[in-house]
Amino acid sequence: MIGGVHHRTATVDGMEVFYREAGPPDASPLVLLHGFPTSSHMFRELIPALAGDYHVVAPDHIGFGYSAVPPLDEFPYTFDALADITVGLLDQLGIRRYAIYMQDYGAPIALRLLVRRPESISAIISQSGNAYQEGFVEEFWAPLFAYASDPGPEQEAAARRAFTEAEVRAQYETGVPDVSLVSPDAWHHAMEVLGRPGNHENQLQLFRDYQTNLDLYPRAQECFRQTRVPLLAVWGANDPIFGPDGARAFRRDLPDAEIHLLDTGHFALETHVDEIAAHIREFLGRTQRQPAMAR
Repeated sequence: MIGGVHHRTATVDGMEVFYREAGPPDASPLVLLHGFPTSSHMFRELIPALAGDYHVVAPDHIGFGYSAVPPLDEFPYTFDALADITVGLLDQLGIRRYAIYMQDYGAPIALRLLVRRPESISAIISQSGNAYQEGFVEEFWAPLFAYASDPGPEQEAAARRAFTEAEVRAQYETGVPDVSLVSPDAWHHAMEVLGRPGNHENQLQLFRDYQTNLDLYPRAQECFRQTRVPLLAVWGANDPIFGPDGARAFRRDLPDAEIHLLDTGHFALETHVDEIAAHIREFLGRTQRQPAMAR
């Protein structure tokens, strides 16, 4: 790894955006987009594993990690807005063409980047990052979709359970054969992210906006067919949120998609970081025959 992992902050559209950065600045860029309810903290072990070969950038979305947590009257908390901030950061950093790693909420942001600028994305790595209707595990999603379609008090109370320690911890531990491999630092960090003043209301707004991600899927799938972008799925076979059918579905539009189902849950990097890093190095080394173009 060149120079260790740097912890930086940029101002994008008036918002403070925290990001982790490592690797040679002239190497092929790899952008890592985290999910709910975590942050770039989820990549803390993956970044140094890849930084010897890639210029790795992992931002915290607005409302997550160490980035700004503005109230709803100062930021709309939509996935379009989160994508706008991501584009703004990459533009500031001069990153024009890059491979992208998408997990959970990182997927709808990455798909928006693909639809807006398909020429910018040289490869996709998906870790429980859906782009199809298949894979949504009903037990987890039913109360959130019910809240999004009818955000009344009863539905909101059910949705708010996603912010409790028991539910957050379950996201990390469910489907993991040996939970002693999951550092409690991970879900404690996620609880701190959620617990900042006003952040539950911000996150509820993102729940209400989630249907826009499903509405985007047909356009993203058309981009898959048109660009034939190389895609690697490294997915928890026991994921209680996005089941493995979400990984298999990529082959409908990308027949050459490489899919690995791992014996773990939603946050596969907590237990399988070495295996995932090896898959990424092999995949990018094979599919990215040219450096990732101009920075």
